[in-house]
Amino acid sequence: MKINKKIEDAINKQINAELYSAYLYLGMSARCTEMNLKGMANWLYVQAQEEMTHAMKFYRFVLERSGHAVMPAIEGVKSDWKAPVEMFAAAYEHEQKVTAMINNIMDIAISERDHASASMLNWFVDEQVEEEANSSEIAEKLKLIGESKEGLFMLDKELSTRVFVDSTQPAGGAQA
Repeated sequence: MKINKKIEDAINKQINAELYSAYLYLGMSARCTEMNLKGMANWLYVQAQEEMTHAMKFYRFVLERSGHAVMPAIEGVKSDWKAPVEMFAAAYEHEQKVTAMINNIMDIAISERDHASASMLNWFVDEQVEEEANSSEIAEKLKLIGESKEGLFMLDKELSTRVFVDSTQPAGGAQA
């Protein structure tokens, strides 16, 4: 069944938002690298990779439903971050905006009685709970750390352990 036009338009906007998110996190990662905070740079780089997979999940869904994927320009991102606390507070705020966008698409899917879209969107609704929790936790830790160089070092070391796992693919499944 062909995708509903209202949902197709909303998902195309979401694809752009997910790509913007990847761009944002790459910019933050670069800035952390410049600040010699390689653990934070790693965490943000992995986050950028995740956002790319989210964009691709939406992209594939539109095409699988015989829709038209649109690729408008991606807006530029800030690059002059002063401190990690500023970056992660912005990341948390950004994830809240993404959640609102996904909830809006879900509302459209429900109102249009598009069960296939609602089913796919459930994955993103659940994913956004984790996205907000992760960015909020790091932002709050950075606030607690304050000016402590030791605390910053410990958090940077903790964040260096994150590895990319494509959660959009079934466990053990091959990527298309």
